[in-house]
Amino acid sequence: MIGNYIQAIEQGADTVIIMGSCGPCRFGEYCELQMNLMKNLGYDVDFIVIDYPKDIGIKELYRRIKKLSSVSNKTTLEKFKALSNALTVINLIDQVEETAHMYAGYERNRGECKSLLTRCRSDAVNCTEPEEMIRTLKFYKDKLAHISVDINKNPLKIAVIGEIYTVIEPYTNFYIEDKLMDYGLSSKRGLTPSWWVKNAALSPLKINSMKIRKNAKKYLPVGIVGHAVECVGEAVTACQEGFDGAIQIFPMGCMPEIVSKSILPTISKDMDFPIMSLVVDDMTGEAGYITRVEAFIDLLERRRSNVLSGC
Repeated sequence: MIGNYIQAIEQGADTVIIMGSCGPCRFGEYCELQMNLMKNLGYDVDFIVIDYPKDIGIKELYRRIKKLSSVSNKTTLEKFKALSNALTVINLIDQVEETAHMYAGYERNRGECKSLLTRCRSDAVNCTEPEEMIRTLKFYKDKLAHISVDINKNPLKIAVIGEIYTVIEPYTNFYIEDKLMDYGLSSKRGLTPSWWVKNAALSPLKINSMKIRKNAKKYLPVGIVGHAVECVGEAVTACQEGFDGAIQIFPMGCMPEIVSKSILPTISKDMDFPIMSLVVDDMTGEAGYITRVEAFIDLLERRRSNVLSGC
């Protein structure tokens, strides 16, 4: 995350917006630690921590959000338009990625989905206006929806589950979703930025991620912060939706995910559903990491072959 901050600062950013966590998850200490780290590195950057209203209060949340827009000379209507555009972009890019990752297993022209996704990201980054970016994302969403696919294919389908940052940030997980596309597999990741926004908005009403929480209840009936409940619930959901297996990814020492990891073998046994856990940190070697992913894919292929042959 520090690397993300420095990269953004070098491109002109002067403020860091970070989500908070007042529970036992150590993410709640990240903001304090990172503030000190950035200061020691000589960066003059302002941190704004956004947390749930139940933890910091509505007035404090409003004060922090107001701080974001206080220096803007835009009207209130223009600010709401900017927020609307941002949410539209978040939803569109998540839809583009989801389509590309799923269709990769069915495409007739190998590598077409990955190529379109790469071009989409590049073109989106080069946009100078929100409306231009929205048009670009809609264009690629439509292109992906109409690629040539072979409906007779039955590719392996793998769910990517775990701690939200490590499953979203490709550098951290060694571009695992791109590699699954290279292998001609279909994959799905439930934790996305658009999911986070929707989940956060619905949390106060207790109607967030209802299917996931329902599926996790048997194995993890209480929330332990982080995304442990989501990890467990997504594993059960993936099995119910006919996926061949799931890969859990989380940072070394993450308490909620360690709890999830201890529960996943029970789910795997109860539902006859293969699940592999991958722990990442700055010492993780890419070669060994990819070898484990490839071995897991081989296991899933052999498992399916044995089922088809009646063994």
